Amino acid sequence: MHKIVVVEDEEDILDLIQFTLNDYKVFTFSSTNGVKELLDKEEIDLIIMDRNLPGTEGSIFIQTLRDKGYNQPVIYLTAKDKEEDILQGFERGGDDYITKPFSLEELKARVKAVLKRTKKEIKVLKHRDIIFNIDTREVKIDGYTIDLTHLEKDLLLEFLKNVNKVMTREVLLENVWKDSFDKQVKTVNVAVKRLKEKIDPFNEKEYIKTIRGEGYMFC
Repeated sequence: MHKIVVVEDEEDILDLIQFTLNDYKVFTFSSTNGVKELLDKEEIDLIIMDRNLPGTEGSIFIQTLRDKGYNQPVIYLTAKDKEEDILQGFERGGDDYITKPFSLEELKARVKAVLKRTKKEIKVLKHRDIIFNIDTREVKIDGYTIDLTHLEKDLLLEFLKNVNKVMTREVLLENVWKDSFDKQVKTVNVAVKRLKEKIDPFNEKEYIKTIRGEGYMFC
C-alpha cells in the first residue's frame, strides 16, 4: 500500500482528504513539524502539501527537503492560484499543483497519476544522514562526499536497499560480488570492515551491526 503524507492546517479539509484517499495509508499533519522525522522512518511515496501553513511556507519547506536529498514526489494543494505562484511551486520541487477549491475526484486522479509516473524514478537513496545518488554514484554523509571504491559503493548500495534486514555473508557475496572469482566469506568480512571505517571512522553512528552467527544488519 502506498504511503502518503498530507500537510494541511484546515482540519475539515485534512479529514476530507484522508477520507478520499482511503485506498492509501495516509499520515496527516497540520504543520510541517514532524514531517522530516517521519520521512526518515517511513518509505513515503507522496507528499501533498499546502503552502499557507502556520510558521512556514509549504514550498520553501519542500525546497529545503530537496536540498537535503529527500526526493519524494510532491503535489501542492493550495489557495495560491496565480500563474507566478504555480510556476514558483514547480520551481520549488513540485511534481503537480492543485488549486483550491478542488474536486475530490480530480485529487484522486492526480494522486494516482503522480504515483504511477514516479514509482520507477527513484534516483537517490537516503538513510539517516547518508545520501546515495544512484545516477552519479556519489555518496554523501552529513553533506560531505565520501571517497569509496566501486566495490564499496556496490556493498553500501546493497545495504541501503535492505535497511534493518539481516544480510548473510552468502547473500552479500551473491548480490555484490556476483560473477567475481574472489567469492569467499572472508572477502565480505574485509570489505565490510573497510566500508565501516570510511562511513563511520569514529565508530559513533553504528550504521552496520554484526549479527553473530548470521551476518550484518544496516540500520
